[in-house]
Amino acid sequence: MSGKTLVVVESPAKAKTIKKILGSNYEVKASVGHVADLPQRDLGVDIENDFAPKYVVKKDKQKVVGELKKAAKKASRVLLATDPDREGEAISWHVARLLELDPSQPLRVHFHEITPRVVRAAVKEPTPINQNLVDAQQARRVLDRLVGYNLSPVLSAQFRQRALSAGRVQSVALRLITEREAEIEAFVPKEYWTLAGTFDAGARFGAELYEIDGRRVLDKKKEVFAITSEAEARKVEAEVKAVRAWKVAAVERKEKRRHALPPFTTSTLQQAASSRLGWGAGRTMRVAQRLYEGVNLGPEGPVGLITYMRTDSVRIAPEAVTEARSFIPRRYGAEYLPPKPNYYRGKKSNVQDAHEAIRPTRVERTPEEVRPFLSDEEYKLYDLIWRRFVASQMTPAVYDQTTITVTGGRFTFRAAGSILKFDGFLRVWGRDQTEEQALPEVARGAEARLLELTAEQHFTQPPPRYTDASLVKKMEELGIGRPSTYAPTIETLERRAYVERQGRALKPTELGKQVVGFLVEHFPRVVAYEFTAQVEDRLDEVEEGKQPWPEVVREFYQPFTEELSRVPRKTCPVCGRPLELKVSRYGQFLGCTGYPECTYTEPLEEKKEPEPIGENCPKCGAPLVRKWGRYGSFIACSAYPKCDYTRDEAPSTGITCPKCKEGEIVRKISRRGKPYYRCNKQGCDFVVFDPPTEQTCPKCGWVMVKKGKKEVLKCSNPDCEDYAYPNLKKRSGSKADARKKTSHKKTTAKKKTGPKATWADLEPFTAGLEEAERRLVVQTEGEGVPLEKAAANLGITLEEAAKLHKRAMFKLRMAYGRAKKKA
Repeated sequence: MSGKTLVVVESPAKAKTIKKILGSNYEVKASVGHVADLPQRDLGVDIENDFAPKYVVKKDKQKVVGELKKAAKKASRVLLATDPDREGEAISWHVARLLELDPSQPLRVHFHEITPRVVRAAVKEPTPINQNLVDAQQARRVLDRLVGYNLSPVLSAQFRQRALSAGRVQSVALRLITEREAEIEAFVPKEYWTLAGTFDAGARFGAELYEIDGRRVLDKKKEVFAITSEAEARKVEAEVKAVRAWKVAAVERKEKRRHALPPFTTSTLQQAASSRLGWGAGRTMRVAQRLYEGVNLGPEGPVGLITYMRTDSVRIAPEAVTEARSFIPRRYGAEYLPPKPNYYRGKKSNVQDAHEAIRPTRVERTPEEVRPFLSDEEYKLYDLIWRRFVASQMTPAVYDQTTITVTGGRFTFRAAGSILKFDGFLRVWGRDQTEEQALPEVARGAEARLLELTAEQHFTQPPPRYTDASLVKKMEELGIGRPSTYAPTIETLERRAYVERQGRALKPTELGKQVVGFLVEHFPRVVAYEFTAQVEDRLDEVEEGKQPWPEVVREFYQPFTEELSRVPRKTCPVCGRPLELKVSRYGQFLGCTGYPECTYTEPLEEKKEPEPIGENCPKCGAPLVRKWGRYGSFIACSAYPKCDYTRDEAPSTGITCPKCKEGEIVRKISRRGKPYYRCNKQGCDFVVFDPPTEQTCPKCGWVMVKKGKKEVLKCSNPDCEDYAYPNLKKRSGSKADARKKTSHKKTTAKKKTGPKATWADLEPFTAGLEEAERRLVVQTEGEGVPLEKAAANLGITLEEAAKLHKRAMFKLRMAYGRAKKKA
């Protein structure tokens, strides 16, 4: 043994920070997230045996696990320091299991902040792994697998489309978005009018018509509108102008206090970052992760700048409160410090309150001080977190509120204004100037003159679409999901093309609406708000040790299977058995459940007939049609193959192509489901693999793209020195390149070859082909059917048939060659 202590964390960035803090007696390695999970291609859950999960080492983590095992054998002891939440506890449990460690022994440490003081103290007091936290995470993972594994194939078969998915939280969030869209589409605006007057009662001020005969003119919350047409507005306007005597009936002045907001939780951080910075939930959490894991502050070294960012607690550690109360009077003055500390109460008081709110690890480390060491987005988020925390421990803001009531005849006008008397916590958090309106000093009972009167038309507005901020807020209100699930849920909805962004707003796609409609009809409990919230509460009970986790899974699974059994399935036209979604190396397809007795199959995606779009081809004048390929729809000429005109039909970014200056950059999806961006003008080969921006390169004027997780701006021009990708042009022509070409020429010299194999030679080997391959080559090579007709017979596109034919013939020739060698 080396005598060193092995510390296992999740991320390599955190490993570097902690290694520098702990020193040479510790070896710190990263698991790089989860090391074990349920198998990809199997359910992995033993339903008959209390839903026992079957865990396997993830393919991409086998090397990591091997390195951890080697390091553990050399170490004198092992400490597991994954993130301090359910998921982190589960990762530690998996690592302990794979390293053959006893989880009941003291080997778990928690870093709620990554600072020298906390890290060094934590490694001295390890605890056993919290099995309740592990069980809560196991229950969540098993539930998600049961829903996804059973429901996603049903969706794909129902909508005849690849890569559809459903989830316990994801589908409920999608329902929220689609129901809001339905409200917007069904909204009928109501017309109403307001009257505003300018009065003089020793000083001028503006006031709005408030009451007529003691009845409110306007109440937006209750949708009470007394004046609903121009005719009514003009009639009231004439009556108001006819009033001869006006007086100030009342002047009310009072002091209003606005108290500081609590420090951030995960959801409120995502909401504030959305409203103040315009960021999505995913981006917010990625930047927060970097601030938590550690930033190199030069002489001070690497240190975590914020406490753990996945929390629903507003609790603050006593030492942090003391530090803030010492800092505030020195920085801003004694009047900004309340007599007693501000304490905040969260919505729930459970085990998760062991976490703190999100705060800076050291309040003396101001945003200005650390700015030189941070990227622009890291600085912006740290500044937001720092200000929110400091403001939470400051005095309330004080406003002077004034209300002036003016009466005349049967009309009452009212003016309301407020002036900030003392800024309090707003000194740090900032304030909105538009909320202030000063009113002059006027005496009660004073005569007033109406100087001006204007009538203005308004219409009620539909509810706004959800943004990341408002969706997270609504999910939190309903009890759907938990801090770690908000950002991944929104990202999944975008990735599955269930929603699309319009600015900051989330709008459901037609596919998203159809999926929700299907789920609401056939799986009402799965997408029920109350039921999903109850499951979250039950998971909290598992975490608190009040409930065995298999029981919680069973409560959800039984009604789910009942609903699943009632879903109508497409039947096999040959034998009448249900069809099910199957997967081969060539993709998904529908196959008979009676296999191998019945071998009927059909393509997953139904072939659609070309759809006219009402435009003519700019190349030959023939009508243009919409066609569908593997990667979605596209526009093509109906005269194909005589005319080969095509253009992309993909969501436009609204950004002009910097290469041809004519086309627009559109968002496309690759074969592997990853987005890329290209020009939609035929003949232009501009393409980038990261989101383009409206910013241009200061060196060449081309479009800049957001590169990597840190979203660093890079140029899209291959000839620019700031090009975002490896510049292949610069590499060509090098000596190494020339050597490769010379070597390639030598190895590709002409070889002596015999006569080509005939179909009669190859046919005996067709038994080794996939069913689709065999059917295709039998038709084309054996029966002489043209490839186009064979593709139509199989229900696939000509392009797919060509690839399938090439692959099948290659296999046959290889099999024939091997057999010939043996002979």
